[in-house]
Amino acid sequence: MLILLVCFVIYEGKNMSRVLSIWILLFCSLLCVAQAQFSPEVKEFIRVDSPVIALDHVRVIDGTGAAAKDDQTIVISGGKITAIGNGSSTKAPENANHIDFTGYTALPGLVGMHDHLFYPSAGRLYHDMPFSFPRLYLAAGVTTIRTTGSVEPYTDLEIKKSIEAGKTAGPKMNATGPYLEGQGLPLIQIHALTGPDDARRTVDYWAEEGMGSFKVYNYITRAELKAAIEAAHRHHVKITGHLCSIGFREAAELGIDDLEHGLAVDTEFFPGKQPDICPDPNQAVAATAKLDIDSEPIQTTIRDLVSHHVAVTSTLPVFEQSVASRPDEPARVLASLSEDARKAYQANRARVAASKDSPWPVMFQKEMQFERAFVKAGGTLLAGLDPTGIGGIVAGFGDWRELELLVEAGFTPLEAIKIATLNGAAFLGEQEHIGSLAAGKQADIVITKGDPSTKIQDIENVEVVFKDGIGYDSRKLIESVNGQVGIR
Repeated sequence: MLILLVCFVIYEGKNMSRVLSIWILLFCSLLCVAQAQFSPEVKEFIRVDSPVIALDHVRVIDGTGAAAKDDQTIVISGGKITAIGNGSSTKAPENANHIDFTGYTALPGLVGMHDHLFYPSAGRLYHDMPFSFPRLYLAAGVTTIRTTGSVEPYTDLEIKKSIEAGKTAGPKMNATGPYLEGQGLPLIQIHALTGPDDARRTVDYWAEEGMGSFKVYNYITRAELKAAIEAAHRHHVKITGHLCSIGFREAAELGIDDLEHGLAVDTEFFPGKQPDICPDPNQAVAATAKLDIDSEPIQTTIRDLVSHHVAVTSTLPVFEQSVASRPDEPARVLASLSEDARKAYQANRARVAASKDSPWPVMFQKEMQFERAFVKAGGTLLAGLDPTGIGGIVAGFGDWRELELLVEAGFTPLEAIKIATLNGAAFLGEQEHIGSLAAGKQADIVITKGDPSTKIQDIENVEVVFKDGIGYDSRKLIESVNGQVGIR
């Protein structure tokens, strides 16, 4: 009502054309509706909500790979960045809410490209975490996610609707359809395709239901994959895959847009690989781990992927947990887990430590080398976490770890941030709106204490996350879900 009153005063007090007056009143009415759309549940996490906001004295990492700039001002209005530049020359309107962020860094909201809404539980089942995961993604500064495979597709779509309606705190979502899988996966939650016609029907149905992408899985056949790719592209959406029965080069030739996890799941190097047959994953990993990244077979695969414009999604955190010498999850990650989930994770880590002759210590390093070689050759690398595996990879926290591991793999912090922001936005076709910080783009901004451009671990010091110009309190979001991951 206050906004409408102000608008009425503007309307009465200005000598302007009738058309312009009507547009101003309409805009103010819409603004009033927009500000009233958040549920009480969401409002408790909102820390900054002003018509005009000026982020003063902040270091800016714009997401393009360019060097960080100190003492910048970012002006936000109407959910967008309206100005960004040197603090001494970038002026904000007089009514701006000024926030001094000396000692802090602003970077684009992360674009998580393998960020499921489900989490593993006992009995080889996976369940969506509609309460905890959206909050944790947002708290970590992941303002956009691609769910990259669904076991509860309608749940994912309803979560997306709830977030868009302001009823749930969470990121923007590119919801991925249910897994497109062939015969053989021992997971009752996933439909097994009966052939190419079934693949086409499944894609057509879920595209009409609102899915923004699709993912194929381990046991799909080449005929089913070809049908799924053609159907997805007919709906103007992209399709990615975690493959086993089909090698990367075969998938690239068929027209797939993206491949998940990288070299670690590519079975084309397994001796005696049979068409449309998924070999034993452990044996396939062991065979690939013996190859040198500079060897001709791997370099040929890299060249084929690049020439076919196939992206690769890095998910280093989920592999790290299968290496006994790597660190356990930190205390705040464990605090987010339910008691049962925490015990299960710790038992799984004990099994990893007790395993002998595991190929993963070598494969983990080879995967890092592969990702560097792929980017060096001109490939597009995306970033995600994959909250599955042995249960230690959790929404949001795992996205931070992915950035840290990219730097460990040899990328600079600025390169890693670009991979996790602008690259994902460009793949989704959203680079004009998100993925980097520039005037005219959506105000999806992460404010973190310190300087991730020199110390990537500072990415974990998130203070405020702006999504469409609304600032959310990271700490409150995290605290609200402690002990809930694995339950809801």
